[in-house]
Amino acid sequence: MTPDHTPTATDGIAFLKGHGTLNDFVILPDDHAELDLDETLVRALCDRRGGIGADGILRIATAGALVDRGVLPALPNGVDRADWFMDYRNADGSIAEMCGNGVRVFAHALVATHRADTGTIAIGTRSGPRPATIVSHSGDDAVVRVDMGEPRLLGLSSAELGGRTFAGVAVDMGNPHLACIVPGLDAATLAALPVGDAPTFDRDFFPHGVNVEIATPLSEGRVTMRVHERGAGETMSCGTGIVATAVAALADAGRGTGDVVVAVPGGEVKVHLTDGGSTLIGPSALVASGRYHGGAYHTAVHATHTAPM
Repeated sequence: MTPDHTPTATDGIAFLKGHGTLNDFVILPDDHAELDLDETLVRALCDRRGGIGADGILRIATAGALVDRGVLPALPNGVDRADWFMDYRNADGSIAEMCGNGVRVFAHALVATHRADTGTIAIGTRSGPRPATIVSHSGDDAVVRVDMGEPRLLGLSSAELGGRTFAGVAVDMGNPHLACIVPGLDAATLAALPVGDAPTFDRDFFPHGVNVEIATPLSEGRVTMRVHERGAGETMSCGTGIVATAVAALADAGRGTGDVVVAVPGGEVKVHLTDGGSTLIGPSALVASGRYHGGAYHTAVHATHTAPM
């Protein structure tokens, strides 16, 4: 990892690259929130041809620094100033409240950069605290369990995709989801659906957009899922969407609690649902580190120094 120093015009922005079941992120160590992480810079970093390429950005900063810099209007309930805060941005530059795969990768990055020890780490998000526990850790690979909070059922709605209407359960995981369990759907048919196309949905019901999950019914404790994420398009995995899908799959099976293994294009993740909460356990991988030297850097950085990686 690189030492603390004062950047020059050629230094670029220090970054890590990681993924949770192929839901990938550019991670920006920025302890004091000195980067001007605007929409232009986020889009440039996430561009898969001209940038590093990712589904989103995870900025590492303390919650207090983000409040002091005006990135956060106030500390979310339950988050302390000294907590590490996952400042998450979608690939299109929009701000998102929460990301379950992102929290796993974020916690892994904190340990890998010596900002936190293995064990349970207090992590702040715009949806509130999301404690993450490093279950196992071996360098660039880890297994992380995240307390995802209590899913909130909002009612029933539907989305249209590829000329077909899918009914689903609206679930608030700190961000909005429409989890559609499709009767009779199998994995092969699911794989052929045009989930990459932008779905049509009820914008009165979801005024801030929605993540749409299409999934097979529960069978022997498992479902298979694909997801179209707002601000990113189809991704290989979505942690909050995986939990929302587990909620909908259990409800479809007449149950409210239990364990569900959710298979996504990027791998498998396990969800545990209780009467008052949910946990998500799955892998994290850190695959690269370096410095970004794109043109957006010159207008995006106003820092007096860059935090060490």
